[in-house]
Amino acid sequence: MGFELVEATIPQIQAAMESGELTAKQLVLMYYQRIAEHDKNGLTVNSVLELNPDALFIAEALDVERAAWGPRSPLHGIPLLLKDNINTGDKMHTSAGSLALADSYAGEDAFLAAKLREAGAVIMGKANMTEFANFMTNGMPSGYSSRGGQVLNPYNISTPTGGSSAGSAVAVACNFCTVSVGTETSGSILNPSNLGGIVGLKPTVGLISRSGILPLSNSQDTAGPMARTVRDAVLLLNALTGEDKEDAATWTGAGKRHKDYTAFLNAEGLRGARIGIPRDYYFEELTDEQLAIFNSALDVMRELGAIIVDSADIRTAREIKYSSVVLNEFKSSLGAYLAKLGPAAKMRSLKDIIDFNHAHPVQTLRYGQSTLIDAEYTTTGTLTESQYLQDRLTDLRLCKEEGIDATMCEHELDVLLFPADFGARITSRAGYPSIVVPAGYTSAGVPFGIAFAARAYEEPVLISLAYAFEQHHNIRRPPSLRSFI
Repeated sequence: MGFELVEATIPQIQAAMESGELTAKQLVLMYYQRIAEHDKNGLTVNSVLELNPDALFIAEALDVERAAWGPRSPLHGIPLLLKDNINTGDKMHTSAGSLALADSYAGEDAFLAAKLREAGAVIMGKANMTEFANFMTNGMPSGYSSRGGQVLNPYNISTPTGGSSAGSAVAVACNFCTVSVGTETSGSILNPSNLGGIVGLKPTVGLISRSGILPLSNSQDTAGPMARTVRDAVLLLNALTGEDKEDAATWTGAGKRHKDYTAFLNAEGLRGARIGIPRDYYFEELTDEQLAIFNSALDVMRELGAIIVDSADIRTAREIKYSSVVLNEFKSSLGAYLAKLGPAAKMRSLKDIIDFNHAHPVQTLRYGQSTLIDAEYTTTGTLTESQYLQDRLTDLRLCKEEGIDATMCEHELDVLLFPADFGARITSRAGYPSIVVPAGYTSAGVPFGIAFAARAYEEPVLISLAYAFEQHHNIRRPPSLRSFI
């Protein structure tokens, strides 16, 4: 039986390449074929924004290198997509989905993009995303950008794609690439991964460098792996991590970062693990169907030896309100990013982007730009506002010290377990890691997952528990990609 592209994992691909059955160049061509048939035709899910014109040459060169010296890493020859807010110093643009930045080329790779090239990955293209990571306006649907249009959920096109890493999730779900990289400020990896039936790992802020990523919030932003299996997500994570002199957040991981996270892939990882369920507040929006899927997942974990602490409520959950942190940090962070694009860049400030949109309203302002305007005219960009400082301190207190930390300490927990991405608001403000894993499907065919969350740099425990659950409850299935038009 020949190599099967659909649902192929990184280990399976490497085995096929090692045997000579497959080359990286052939693999890129296979993905091109699926993109042509289903992303830009047929169901037209619209997840791929731009393809790297040199991808085939890069893949062929890596094939030559493999034959001569062997693979660099498990990612050697693996085609992947990057979210369109991650810089690549090549022939592709980095626009965050904005027409104002449609002609913007980065002068060099983002730190993580350079790490991927070093590992031998093929950066095949850029994934579509919610414009400016869903910070452009109120009421814009997830997965929409003025440059790329609307990403559709391949499981049910009437269901949202979720989060701003929509294209990254959908491309992986549809087997348009092996793995992808998304970014998250508050749910933008977890949410689309949940709705796309894939694994999404949102790491501790600081585990992966943010240098060269068009930002939203300096205190909450992070990139992370998106994959169809926990193992593939971890293999990608290995290549992404590292201390970066340009990103102070990465310095906090000294002595806590692991060279190889595959060491924590433990099929018996649930045995004896103490898992807390914060029932209060976080379950209020669940449908009966979703609740049944979640409770069924708990039954699986109990059978595998987990100790379920139900309920382990977070006492501050209802105190966490709107925060001005992201609004204030956006102007400051974006300005710093634009300044590094060089003197030839057309967009030099947030105001330049707003003015461009005003000058091209039909193309750019289908849903408006109220959030961009608020960030420009109600914040200074200096992070000195009293409200900002108070909100930042409140977020840390309610979400971190008196929230997750206090709950896990009180109940002696290894992790908290949330339905889908419903815990993203509290984990993101704490800067803490989460991983979402598929748990089931609704009667409408929409995926529904569970999300393990822990404290800073406790990715090893998340990986162990998520992998154990996946190995004993592997229910992921690819979308049919049938067009009903």
